[in-house]
Amino acid sequence: MSLLQGRVAVVTGAAKGIGLAIATRFVQEGAHVVVGDLDPAALPASPESATMRAVRCDVTSAEQVGALLDTALTEFGAVDVMVNNAGITRDATMRTMTEQDFDQVVSVHLNGTWNGTRLAAAIMRERGRGSIVNISSLSGKVGMAGQTNYSAAKAGIIGLTKAAAKEVARFDVRVNAIQPGLIRTAMTEAMPERVWEQKIAEIPLGRAGEPKEVAGVALFLASDLSSYLTGTTLEVTGGRFM
Repeated sequence: MSLLQGRVAVVTGAAKGIGLAIATRFVQEGAHVVVGDLDPAALPASPESATMRAVRCDVTSAEQVGALLDTALTEFGAVDVMVNNAGITRDATMRTMTEQDFDQVVSVHLNGTWNGTRLAAAIMRERGRGSIVNISSLSGKVGMAGQTNYSAAKAGIIGLTKAAAKEVARFDVRVNAIQPGLIRTAMTEAMPERVWEQKIAEIPLGRAGEPKEVAGVALFLASDLSSYLTGTTLEVTGGRFM
């Protein structure tokens, strides 16, 4: 039997990149998936679309996140897995970063993850089970120059994950996080070659990760294979910054 057979998952920021890889892998493992994104029309047509629903969702709006979860309940009857993946970058040094760019990044990543975690947990605790997976970043562990907003938000997701895990563990609802490192996506491949090579040199495995490799870890955390894990953070980094 597939690892998520008959389960219902919600994934934010899933029109491309890591989010799309997670949603696609979940469908392949038997799940019905509702994806939320600011541009759901960007979701590529695929055989998996028969078991996916796409909803426009701004994760900074609790009302829109609630509507996303309601779609899962209405269309498929449950919310068993929630993946809070939606994110943006507005990189700049502290000297040049605007207050708006700082607030916007923190709002999408941290407020968005809080909205998804608390609203999904409220549904899951009534069912007596569930798995929430929050996507942080290696930037939240070590901090990256030019990313005071992003690094702060991603570090905050780790604290949020641990606190939420303690609150809902007695309802058999698990909350865990993933910290990806350098993953090959359209955003990272747009880096200057010099910067890319510098980052590769810091990775013991000697290469960037692929979105499907993050999706595999998300699948592990979503499934019963990780039934005794909660409040944990798994690094998917190729060994970078051990």
